[in-house]
Amino acid sequence: MTSARTQLTRAAVLHEVGAPLRVEEVELEAPRAGEVLVRVAAAGVCHSDYHYMTGDLACRLPVVVGHEGAGRVEAVGAGVARVGPGDAVALLWRPRCGVCRFCIRGQPVLCELGRVQAQSGGLPDDGTTRLRLGGKTVHHLMGVSCLAEHVVVSEKSVVPIPARVPPPVAAITGCAVVTGVGAVLNVAGAVAGSSLLIIGAGGVGLSAVMGAQLAGANPIVVADVEPRRLDRARQLGATEVIDAAGQDVVEAAIGLVPGGVDWALDAVGRPETLQQSIAALRPGGTTIAVGLARAGERAHVTINDLVQHQKRVVGSLYGSANPQIDLPRLFELYLSGRLPLDELVGTQYRLAAVNEAYAALAHDAIGRSVVLMDS
Repeated sequence: MTSARTQLTRAAVLHEVGAPLRVEEVELEAPRAGEVLVRVAAAGVCHSDYHYMTGDLACRLPVVVGHEGAGRVEAVGAGVARVGPGDAVALLWRPRCGVCRFCIRGQPVLCELGRVQAQSGGLPDDGTTRLRLGGKTVHHLMGVSCLAEHVVVSEKSVVPIPARVPPPVAAITGCAVVTGVGAVLNVAGAVAGSSLLIIGAGGVGLSAVMGAQLAGANPIVVADVEPRRLDRARQLGATEVIDAAGQDVVEAAIGLVPGGVDWALDAVGRPETLQQSIAALRPGGTTIAVGLARAGERAHVTINDLVQHQKRVVGSLYGSANPQIDLPRLFELYLSGRLPLDELVGTQYRLAAVNEAYAALAHDAIGRSVVLMDS
């Protein structure tokens, strides 16, 4: 039975590592003070969720997965002022409290509320969950859990979106796009005329291609093992591509840019790809590590190469962005035609086919697949 303060909603639940997701009806509590109820329209299929499904990363189980989504507000809790019923919103998996040392220093993606979400499997403000199944607690993933028809999230985890932005575009912008574009614009910055190597042409890598073109990088070199992804990278602005299945990435990159590239971005997150990105740098070049790896994974780095050639390796989480500021900018760039995000949207699935979406992600997905809610 559900009370007047709860509702039933279909959601993709992970019960154990390595098992398929189950689309089940879960109980969702009404929003409390400072929280928002959102009817989800679209959710992106991100490799980060897959890491939790395979055990590469750990979270509290059972959990409703999904952290890249968009929808429309249906109800708000007491004290919510930034959004109201009927507003279109994108969901954020990294909230901003505004008062911790990271927020004050201008690094909101490192906000301390992220640790509360990760450790508790709950919402960021108090670490508790709004989800139940058969009387048992179900956890939130990254404070979002948007592979569901409805979600309750903190007001800090939503950003309003213009009505003309389609839900699939809004969903993927909240993670893949801001991560890839942001890594270029916020970390590399003034790269006009500088060479940039991007390893991995999935959703984040392709977003980085668009960011690189927007910033004027040249040449933009993209490496991937899937020819169709390389074709999509060319469509989005890559000037050169490397078939990593048949070519040595480092040799090919240095062949295209003699002496090495100014910037490299690893959007894959494997030891070999990070090593390739560093080896392909010119003296004084910088690698931006973006892709997540299995917990505890290590890459071999030649110390003397870093020291003698003054190379740098920096990490970038969530595009090192300020999502409440950067997402509206990205939406405006999309609406003005300067970010062709429609071309990034890949195959669209229904919630019932969510396991098919993740199976394709591991093998041959092109662009960023999305799940459209049946409702």
